[in-house]
Amino acid sequence: MKITGLDHYNVRVPKAFLESLCRFYVEVLNLHVGPRPPFRSSGYWLYAGDQPLLHLTGFESQVADVIEPRATGWFSHIAFRCEDLTATTARLGKLGVEYEMDTVPALGQTQLFFTDPAGIGVELNFAGGISDDE
Repeated sequence: MKITGLDHYNVRVPKAFLESLCRFYVEVLNLHVGPRPPFRSSGYWLYAGDQPLLHLTGFESQVADVIEPRATGWFSHIAFRCEDLTATTARLGKLGVEYEMDTVPALGQTQLFFTDPAGIGVELNFAGGISDDE
């Protein structure tokens, strides 16, 4: 076996939370809803370009009013390679998404960190450090 890259990751949430989580990823990360096979479960496939990168799946919850993330074990976050740091920080600010920024000079990279509404960490990686024009 030889792994050649990341295909997708799946977030499974109560159906009552599915729409708002989908909106978050569409509005914040500019992913778009695309084709999804007719599975028995409800959900969305969110695309980055032609790649269905994030699968959102809904399940019936016994408690419709309370949305609490399930424990994710040792899982920490998902990271995306991104472009246009300036536009991204403007978008996050406009949408009220709080984030932390860090630089990794050894990698020539700027990173943004925040948490999605389901409690999952999101890391956005941008080639290059913070410069005067960022």
